[in-house]
Amino acid sequence: MASITRAGVLGAGTMGARLAAHLANAGLPTLLLDLPAAGPDRNLRARAGLAQALQSKPAAFFLPEYAARITTGNFEDDLERLRGCDWILEAVAEDPEIKGPLLERVEGVRAPHAIVSTNTSGLPIASLAAGRAEAFRRHFLGTHFFNPPRYMHLVEVIPGPETLPEVVKTVTELCERRLGKGVVIARDTPNFIANRLGVFFLGAALRLMAEHGLSVEEVDALTGPAIGHAKSAIFRTLDIVGLDVHAHVVANLERNLPDDPGREWFHLPPFYEQMLERGWLGEKAGQGFYRRERGGEILALDWKTFQYRPRQKVRFEALERAKMVDDTRARLKLLLGGSDPAGAFLWALYPEVFLYAAGLVGEIADRVVEIDRAMRWGFGQRLGPFEAWDALGTEPVVLRLRHEKRAVPENIERMLASGARSFYREAQYFDLRARHYRPIEPRPGILVLGDLKPGGRRVQGNAGASLVDLGDGVLCVEFHSKMNTLGEDQFSLLLAGLKETAARFEALVIANQGDDFSAGANLMLVLLAAQAGEWEELEQGVRRFQHVNLALKYAAKPVVCAPFGRTLGGGCEIVLHCPRSQAGAELYCGLVETAVGLIPGGGGTKELLLRHTASLPAEAELLPAVAEVFETIGYAKVSGSAAEAERLGFLRPSDRVSMHRERLVADAKVAALEMARSYQPATPRHYHRVAGEPGRAALEMSIYLGERGAYISAYDAVIARKLAHVLCGGPLAGEAGVTEQYLLDLEREAFLSLCGEKRTQERIQHMLKTGKPLRN
Repeated sequence: MASITRAGVLGAGTMGARLAAHLANAGLPTLLLDLPAAGPDRNLRARAGLAQALQSKPAAFFLPEYAARITTGNFEDDLERLRGCDWILEAVAEDPEIKGPLLERVEGVRAPHAIVSTNTSGLPIASLAAGRAEAFRRHFLGTHFFNPPRYMHLVEVIPGPETLPEVVKTVTELCERRLGKGVVIARDTPNFIANRLGVFFLGAALRLMAEHGLSVEEVDALTGPAIGHAKSAIFRTLDIVGLDVHAHVVANLERNLPDDPGREWFHLPPFYEQMLERGWLGEKAGQGFYRRERGGEILALDWKTFQYRPRQKVRFEALERAKMVDDTRARLKLLLGGSDPAGAFLWALYPEVFLYAAGLVGEIADRVVEIDRAMRWGFGQRLGPFEAWDALGTEPVVLRLRHEKRAVPENIERMLASGARSFYREAQYFDLRARHYRPIEPRPGILVLGDLKPGGRRVQGNAGASLVDLGDGVLCVEFHSKMNTLGEDQFSLLLAGLKETAARFEALVIANQGDDFSAGANLMLVLLAAQAGEWEELEQGVRRFQHVNLALKYAAKPVVCAPFGRTLGGGCEIVLHCPRSQAGAELYCGLVETAVGLIPGGGGTKELLLRHTASLPAEAELLPAVAEVFETIGYAKVSGSAAEAERLGFLRPSDRVSMHRERLVADAKVAALEMARSYQPATPRHYHRVAGEPGRAALEMSIYLGERGAYISAYDAVIARKLAHVLCGGPLAGEAGVTEQYLLDLEREAFLSLCGEKRTQERIQHMLKTGKPLRN
């Protein structure tokens, strides 16, 4: 099968344009076509779709200039250009009367090797291929990308009855490796896997809300992060998706599944039908289950009275207790084990989902594995239905269902009769059709740290970090504190990792598989030390972090950092000091300390300055580079992607990017071993140019203008002056050369002095309490 080097996307609507954007993110030249427009600019529709993708929030492109990788055209004048495409993705309206004729035209122009896929959330693939030639049918399949395609991890690949295995393999590998997606092979059934189960879950929650008399806010509180689901929960999700879109999917299921055992749960309740009639379709209509007022206040719908009112605080005792439990499995068990309204609602909901999912094994997918992955990757759930069932105890759930005289699917009864007591055990899953455990096949290129540690690969560790042997001579420092915040646990393991690597490993990787790489230093500990006047201890902690980062920078053997997601403050400082980074494509990296009244204190101020100035020719002016660093740190700029992180200086041009986050640890290991073949440690330089008093005066002027123009507050100006003092080399009359340690000392002094300021302590308190910055 030929490799895919150029793509064509048909349809420049919301989905098509954003699909083209993500193909461009992956470096694929892409042709974007839509219907011809009336008038002189026949490509107007495609260009408008591309313009909307450029303006979309969240951003569809890693960098705006990636849009240059997309060429626009129209179906009448430019269809012939599809001959140069290796993959043609049709993404027009979800209507076979529109898709069918367009696919017929595509058949006449596609290259013999070209793959054609239809992006559909539920239309039958076989019927769309009907009437096409055999060669077309063999190269045709379904690809269900979730919207927005840059951010949603799941892609369902749906082969048709004649699709060649190598076509499926080519698309799967490209989606996984190049586009960074989690691919699930689905059967050609209505709405495939994720939407079939997802719509059932939504329908059950809607009906049970009415039966239990709960409010919109109460159901959202119970169906979001509390149970390991996305923050958008039920009703925020519906508002984002659009109530009419959801209703269309429901209608498709009802029409195509007349004998489905869960059919009654698909029916939309009367209040939902009234919302559709009133045009309350969600965000695109300005109101749905929630409505945002002019002043920013968000109102919630009282579905009984159809009045909007201020959102009410949800008070469930079990929910408050659950907030103290970090582990999703334990939290789920606590919530469903209660007899209060929260427990009653969730116990009514979950068994319906369990029983429905069990009945679909063999119909929508061959294994429980695909069903769980589809729900985790497509709906942001921590646990798929069978994983959640295991968390509650497979047999205890069945015993309770029997006690309540509820029917249990025959395949589950047979499973228990065989002696099996869980759907998963030690890298195996239970095959509900064959009635025995089978191994879960390894996924090449993916290392799961949690799977390595039980096998004796945990070298040492503490409550906040571990050293894990990745094999082949590579050691890993893994953070696992809450939000992967940094403190002595992490510092001691980083130093221990360097020592172990020097003694008996070839290279060191710094990585983890939490939600984010690191939210930075433990602000609570900083605040408590400052309030208690423990200046010596605080100074020692900052000095310790600076020492750790210098040790990483000048390590005798290669060190590769693998940042992803939020990599803020101290997390960013670690990235800056590591000799190499293998970054996740979705990297939100920045030195954000000014938001809490501080400047970076672990060497980040110094290192970002050196990144911008160290390579400048001796005769080059320093101030432009210094001013750029000043703005990046002063305004707490955070990258929106790894590409933007490089632009801001947090990554080097030589650093690499992994599109697939689950491949990040394995990719970092490969990078570390490559470095080890010819690694030469960096040597400290004893002369670094700083701008001195002239540079500081220029930055002071920008601070003055920013304050006068109300762009920054009076206290922002205080912090900015401290930052300018460090960046320009402190009390130096003019441009001079200083050591790295000199800059670190200035940075540490500025950090500590700001810790002693009341307004900084207020900012830290506010951030810890609300998660938002305070402009005091």
